[in-house]
Amino acid sequence: MSEKKLYAVKNDEGEWMSLDGTQTEIWYSNNATLFKDKSYAEAQSMGRKAHVVELVEPEKVVLTKEQAEIVENANGFYLPARYISINCGEDEELLMNAYVNGYTVEKEKKYNVKVPHTSFYYWKKLDGGLSINDLVANDKYDAMKFTEVEIEHYGLQDCEKEEVAK
Repeated sequence: MSEKKLYAVKNDEGEWMSLDGTQTEIWYSNNATLFKDKSYAEAQSMGRKAHVVELVEPEKVVLTKEQAEIVENANGFYLPARYISINCGEDEELLMNAYVNGYTVEKEKKYNVKVPHTSFYYWKKLDGGLSINDLVANDKYDAMKFTEVEIEHYGLQDCEKEEVAK
């Protein structure tokens, strides 16, 4: 994943350069003009006793579906940090980071499940039942892909399983 970089100009007093609509510089302690192009930021810093600071966009956190629901629900809550704190268990720092920096939802792992003592695999029938097939396990057959929840639902926990590539 490539990082998105932004640049800002900071002077020796720790203030950030902020350009107004006429491109006149103003120095603030917390209000910087951000540049996508490093060479343009360097040009703005020349002759100003200032230097370019590289800013990196924080990486999004990967959450489970349940964790993502907590963060989503926090958005509609009066005090989002309190909502997360109350509902997060031991994941408070992770969920607060996700709330501030963004997140993606973890893709659920899927498996091909072998029928014991054979070379066959289970597959899910359209009516919700199970069947056995001598097809070679293949990523293209969705009916042969089982989530952990489905493996438990069908009672296949003791069967050999092979993780399916995404």
